[in-house]
Amino acid sequence: MTKTISRFFKDNKSLLLFISLMLVFRSAVADWNDVPTGSMKPTIVEGDRILINKLAYDLKMPFSEQTLIKLTDPERNDIVIFESKVADKRLVKRVIGIPGDTISLVNNKLVINREVANYRVVTQNDDYILSEENIAGNSHLIRTKVKPGATTPSRLANFREVTIPAGFYLMMGDNRDNSADSRVIGLVPRKEIIGRSKKVAFSLNYQQYLMPRSERFLKDI
Repeated sequence: MTKTISRFFKDNKSLLLFISLMLVFRSAVADWNDVPTGSMKPTIVEGDRILINKLAYDLKMPFSEQTLIKLTDPERNDIVIFESKVADKRLVKRVIGIPGDTISLVNNKLVINREVANYRVVTQNDDYILSEENIAGNSHLIRTKVKPGATTPSRLANFREVTIPAGFYLMMGDNRDNSADSRVIGLVPRKEIIGRSKKVAFSLNYQQYLMPRSERFLKDI
């Protein structure tokens, strides 16, 4: 038995080395993440596989959460992936508040450091409204049931002013009325953040027998 195992490793050492290096790469450098829910619509949709840059903020020990070198900190508007202990799962959200920010939400309108974010309706139908949200000079689309600023019965449309303490971040999904983010799980500790995503690797349509969505392959987000 020992000879058989030894022979196997000897005959397949190149393959085993490749697999080992790939595992280290996925653990500490880059990986992809499946997105099963619509909490980040319209930026990310169900079935997207997004690329994760695990070196965006930290160099970590492979196969652990131990940070070896801190490279930089998340910035407002970054799309980040984090292991939420409160939610007990990996989540993908947008950074809305960084340490030192004072933030509130009034009828789906963000107020950051006493400045109201700018909104422009892009399109709307009977089910939802897509609006361009501009924060600190960066814009992205959000999805709401009613126009930002209009009174809404959604419990997620409002929260009182909060100042973000050191080491924590306020996260929100772009699908504002359907996202279990910091409004539900609270502020996210810096140590839970795994990496940043800027691109969809590929996408499968859950409603069409997992057919590939070629238009979303390598799409910037």
